Amino acid sequence: MPRFFIEVAYKGTAYAGFQAQQNANTIQDEVEKALQVYFRQEFSLTGSSRTDAGVHALQNFFHFDFDTDPQLDWVKACYHLNAILPGDIVVQRIFPVADDAHCRFDAKFRLYEYSIYQSKNPFLSDRAYYYPYKLDLGLMNEAASMLKTVEDFESFSKRNTQVKTFRCSIIESGWFERGDMIVYRVAANRFLRGMVRGLSGTMLKVGRQKTSIDEFSRIIESKNAALVDFAVPAQGLTLIQVSFV
Repeated sequence: MPRFFIEVAYKGTAYAGFQAQQNANTIQDEVEKALQVYFRQEFSLTGSSRTDAGVHALQNFFHFDFDTDPQLDWVKACYHLNAILPGDIVVQRIFPVADDAHCRFDAKFRLYEYSIYQSKNPFLSDRAYYYPYKLDLGLMNEAASMLKTVEDFESFSKRNTQVKTFRCSIIESGWFERGDMIVYRVAANRFLRGMVRGLSGTMLKVGRQKTSIDEFSRIIESKNAALVDFAVPAQGLTLIQVSFV
């Protein structure tokens, strides 16, 4: 049966996450419902990156199998699907792929940003973390650069995860200023559960000089998630890109 990728973007504030789960509304639920309304049949989507409750995405993917007319106008279909979907979810495009393509396992890297702001601003409160403390960006970037040489990120994985390995390869890691925000940008071949928020929260402590660079290094080596600050809120986190090339 022909396989298709569906690219979506969403504001995650009102949802319990990306992937379907019991007794909670998710991005997957809403997209499946829209497809079912438009095509009048059931759909079962497979997701790429499992963003948590309240996390946003500029780009994420599902794939699905669908035996349809090869001449179907997918641009028109996207227009109608977006009319059905809530205003905080948009289908960017739908396109055919190889029958064995997989939107999760075929991804080469994922890029996230964690954003904070330091002056009260109601227009940023739903997409960044209000953090009104003096920060040393130099120290934060020293910590961020260290991560590109790390292979085992067990310290930055929340417990009760079923992964077989904690090995990740970070290809980009750094803090920078963007307008009224300070942003942590990180790309890797894979991410563990809670990893970006754990990295961000712990490096904010480095920036406040509550955790030294040497202590940050020891946290990495400890493989002890109890030493990591996962408490930064979800609204600061956005999945920017999922790349297949």
